[in-house]
Amino acid sequence: VQLQASGGGLVQAGGSLRLSCAVTGTFFGMLDMAWYRQAPGKQRELAAHITKDGDTHYADSVNGRFTISRDNAEKTVRLQMNSLKPDDTGVYLCRGCVEPFCGHRDYWGQGTLVTVSS
Repeated sequence: VQLQASGGGLVQAGGSLRLSCAVTGTFFGMLDMAWYRQAPGKQRELAAHITKDGDTHYADSVNGRFTISRDNAEKTVRLQMNSLKPDDTGVYLCRGCVEPFCGHRDYWGQGTLVTVSS
């Protein structure tokens, strides 16, 4: 399984970006998927998560502004980010895993940089 993240860039505060994570492999439908982010000098944190059944969960800091979705036919997970803030700046990474092995056998993409200017 390989994950390829894309869609990052430079945007002004208040703007929007849409990230995509394309997954190659044969069992995308079994994967729980998530977007993590890591700001400079800070620990990696979970931004949004979607289960194989489509249930979603968001960090408090992005709830109401970000939307995670998945397209099983295209084997892609997307993160729509609206009302961006400078604090949203960081490298965004997508992660896939199959329960109950999440945390023990995870698949990671290479990350895409999001920069939000004030």
